[in-house]
Amino acid sequence: MADTNSNKTRFFDYSLFNRILKLALPFKASFIGATLLAIGLAILQPLQPLLVQQTVDKAILNFDGNLLMKYSIILVALLCVNVVFRYYFIFVTNFLGQSIIRDLRVKVFKHQLGLKLRVFDKTPIGTATTRTINDVETINNVFSQGLINIIADLLMIITILIIMFVSDWRLTLVILTTFPMLIYATYWFKESIKKSYQKVRTQVAKLNAFLQEHISGMYVIQVFSAEKKELEKFKIINDEHRNANVDAIWAYSIFFPIIEIITATALGLMVWFGAGRVINNATSIGVLIAFIMYINMLFRPLRMLADKFNVIQMGMVAAERVFNVIDLKAQIKNTGTKTANTIKGAIDFKNVWFAYDGENHVIKDVSFSLNAGETLAIVGATGAGKSSIINILNRFYPIQKGAMFIDGVNVEEYQLESLRSKIGLVLQDVFLFSGSVMENITLRNKNISEAAVYAAAKEVGADVFIEKLPGGFDYKVMERGATLSVGQRQLVSFIRALVFNPSILILDEATSSVDSESEILIQNATEQLVKNRTSIVIAHRLSTIQNADKIMVLDKGEIKELGTHAELLALNGYYKNLFDMQFSTAKVA
Repeated sequence: MADTNSNKTRFFDYSLFNRILKLALPFKASFIGATLLAIGLAILQPLQPLLVQQTVDKAILNFDGNLLMKYSIILVALLCVNVVFRYYFIFVTNFLGQSIIRDLRVKVFKHQLGLKLRVFDKTPIGTATTRTINDVETINNVFSQGLINIIADLLMIITILIIMFVSDWRLTLVILTTFPMLIYATYWFKESIKKSYQKVRTQVAKLNAFLQEHISGMYVIQVFSAEKKELEKFKIINDEHRNANVDAIWAYSIFFPIIEIITATALGLMVWFGAGRVINNATSIGVLIAFIMYINMLFRPLRMLADKFNVIQMGMVAAERVFNVIDLKAQIKNTGTKTANTIKGAIDFKNVWFAYDGENHVIKDVSFSLNAGETLAIVGATGAGKSSIINILNRFYPIQKGAMFIDGVNVEEYQLESLRSKIGLVLQDVFLFSGSVMENITLRNKNISEAAVYAAAKEVGADVFIEKLPGGFDYKVMERGATLSVGQRQLVSFIRALVFNPSILILDEATSSVDSESEILIQNATEQLVKNRTSIVIAHRLSTIQNADKIMVLDKGEIKELGTHAELLALNGYYKNLFDMQFSTAKVA
């Protein structure tokens, strides 16, 4: 999901534009309706000056009051119809744009849900957020402010020019002598604003990424008193964002005054040449007045066409970035056909190799077996590969060599969603979403009843602290569970795992960063969770895993020792050293 280098985007990519247009296929009725309204406006608006011309020449100059009243009524009626058309045109085009991006956002987010976690490891959250929100919103402008508006403006320009040539072709040619200047100014503006918008989009992504990362890591910033340094970094990024916008503003501040000068020049030439024709009876006063109105109606859309073309261009830049996300072939392989609803939980790893980047292996030729209902404890130094075992068993990342089996079936033969529904995971760093405690436990799964949640909370001993919260299970948890302690968040995750009733339970250092009181509750909860379940427990505290059926010692991705607590102590090797080191430290403390 890296940024697309917009500077390499072709002047106009027809295949990309065609793909954007296909987004409107589900809303053909709205698109056709907006186009018909655009045609109607192109006909209605030029009729107003033509009607004024007839009013002046036939009613006012002939002092015909009845005809004047008749033309006035028609003019008012025409204005009313024009207002109605304009209202529906604005509404339908914006409705079309919003409908398209609503579906597109869902499509982008759905695609992201199926991507390998490696993609998110390499992509800043702010950048991914920009793709789903800001860039998709820019695509909306293609339909609500760009394409159909350009069609409407071009149709109106063509209609006005036809009427002007029919009315007085000589006067029309005089006015058109200013068009070369207008075209050059428009081209310069288009190129300038395109470069500016590209810079703005890039800076918005940088700003979003910086804020997302630093707001999430505010605790670390304040702990290490890094506020001033990070503020200076933010000021630099913010200044770059401002400068990109100022460049765009500068282009506007130059372009629009130039257009006003060109418009005034065209008007002056028209008055000078047209007045002479009126004096010589070559044209009428009504035509002259109508041409003044035509000039304003002609130059206004021409002035805005460059901006609207840039809207399309920026929409295409944004669309290219969004389509790059949608086209990203990094989905987790999900070709399995078997369901895991009845699995017992026997696990077999056979010569498994795994590397996050595909090259530097963090799991090397790992093989072990675990019977259904048994508990495997994994110990080892930081970076030994303990969490990687969990990641590949859940199929968050694909392995490079070897195979993993559950109940004798290769994990890749199971439907991904079905497999994960039978594996419960309790992490050290518990992630809670904004919402109630109940919603964080059930994850809005309607198949889980409140009674089941209450029973699970009581079973793990978490009901006491939850009932003391304001509102109990309806207590609103802030983002990432910031209003709960580490131990409380951990207990909530235990309830979550229990109510989903997994066949395989994974506990990743669940007690490594909690206080003694919470640790006792969590250990009791662990005992309840592992009953009749295949369990894999990762722990730094060896006192919590001595009763495990098997203990695996990992070092640099390799299995160094595997056996029971007593068997590993008897080996007098890696495990014995870890055990002696931890308990001698505890005695000193």
